[in-house]
Amino acid sequence: MRFTPITWEKLTDAVAAHVDGTVPGDGAERLRIGIDGAPAAPTAETARQIAAALRLRGRSVLVVGTEGFLRPASLRYEYGRQDPDAYYGGWFDTGALWREVLGPLDAGGSGRVLPDLWDPATDRATRSPYVTLPPGGVLLLHGPFLLGHWFPFDLTVHLRLSPAALARRTEEHWTLPAFARYEQEVGPSDAADVVVRADDPRHPAWT
Repeated sequence: MRFTPITWEKLTDAVAAHVDGTVPGDGAERLRIGIDGAPAAPTAETARQIAAALRLRGRSVLVVGTEGFLRPASLRYEYGRQDPDAYYGGWFDTGALWREVLGPLDAGGSGRVLPDLWDPATDRATRSPYVTLPPGGVLLLHGPFLLGHWFPFDLTVHLRLSPAALARRTEEHWTLPAFARYEQEVGPSDAADVVVRADDPRHPAWT
């Protein structure tokens, strides 16, 4: 895979321009964009930057992180607190993401999105109010393992870290086998529409 150097600013502008050219601002369709990457990759910051660029273009944007859709601790830690297979397949409530975030943005959907569901610090429901994304709006969903669930994204961006960079920048080393499994089973660099090499956050490159 060949990568071309780019700045984060040019990347966000390019994604925003692509989105702006996909659906007119007054169109009825809402777009869903996935920003995929390990916690060591800047998925949240990338989503915020793209959101800011889209808002400058007059778009309504909602940024949602998968960390707000973790399962209760009793389910996450059923096989122990450091089980990489449980982390890979059981920590995130993908059913709730379908039901509360992605499904309402289908054609003819209500547009009412729940921005988060569960607070891992308190291990309780957040009780956040629903947010309505108007027609022509854009959802930016960011987090790990997004490309393995057939989520109905209109555009996907994968922030790629080499195994060495991932190991160097990951605090919870016990999660590394989960990302190795993700690479083997899903192949996010092949599945994503845009791949950004983020080994050195100061010097990104993209396909």
